[in-house]
Amino acid sequence: MIVITRTPVRISFLGGGTDYAEFFTQHGGGEVLATAIDKYSYLKVNTLHDFFEYRVRVGYSRTELVQRVEEIQHPSVRECLRFTGAPLPLEINYTGDLPSRTGLGSSSSFTVGLLHALHAYKGEVVGAEQLAREALEVEHEWIRERVGYQDQCMAAYGGFRHIIFRSEKEIEVRPVPLSAKRMEELREYMLVFYTGLTRYANEVLKEQIKKTSDGSNTAALVKMREMVGKGVELLTSGGRLEEFGELLHASWELKQSLSSAITTPAIVEGYERARKAGAVGGKLLGAGGGGFLLFIVPPARQGNVREALAPMKELRFEFEPLGSQIIFYHP
Repeated sequence: MIVITRTPVRISFLGGGTDYAEFFTQHGGGEVLATAIDKYSYLKVNTLHDFFEYRVRVGYSRTELVQRVEEIQHPSVRECLRFTGAPLPLEINYTGDLPSRTGLGSSSSFTVGLLHALHAYKGEVVGAEQLAREALEVEHEWIRERVGYQDQCMAAYGGFRHIIFRSEKEIEVRPVPLSAKRMEELREYMLVFYTGLTRYANEVLKEQIKKTSDGSNTAALVKMREMVGKGVELLTSGGRLEEFGELLHASWELKQSLSSAITTPAIVEGYERARKAGAVGGKLLGAGGGGFLLFIVPPARQGNVREALAPMKELRFEFEPLGSQIIFYHP
């Protein structure tokens, strides 16, 4: 049997940081505005013939050949196999469109895609809500990752979403009703560049989670949560996208106060170069410390911004309306 899933990564516009339980369980909830994009994690699960000496083969940036699930070093693979109880022997292979640890939620995209593939391998049909909840459980309770709650939802549901976190078990994933014309207009205003820096979110988030837990970040996070509703209103009402860019800039200014690990001198310098060249506003995607910079730039000024940020590589993308999908199944 062979199963292949395709699961998108995401761009988070507003509200990142309010999707951590340390905040939303204590301060009336959290909110995020985000979109899936057409860059994916591909997970292939297939039956492994029993004449091999090993019973599990896992391929990603390295190859693991083991006899038992407990011996697997990759934490998501190991815990997803334990969680689903998928029968051995089997082989798992991962391919991603983008580098890992770059702020686009690729680790949760991996987990959602693998859970989806393992369920299908067992003959089980699962929907977006179940996938999101299971990925949250695996990452928070089984792997014990220091991660938020938005990435798993975006990978499972896809689309353009306003997500509201009322509690760890009560999460509302709302579609943002944008016309095709409005989506195209927003896409034309967006530029995304790769800083060339990767980081482990766990390390970046250590200080932020501590400050969130002790209340030091509360005022900033409450303001960042309020900006989500303003962003949704601006986009759905046809407001000027320059105002949306200004909102992102204000949120980015607040986000930098959450932890000293969020930004670096090189990132700050690149962000300011883009602003001077014509970007209205933007942000560093993900937990911080590296990854991709997002900017809102009127089309007439985009050439200047590209020139100012050279030799950073630009990420060309489109919005992705779907979440995790089974793209190949052969029993």
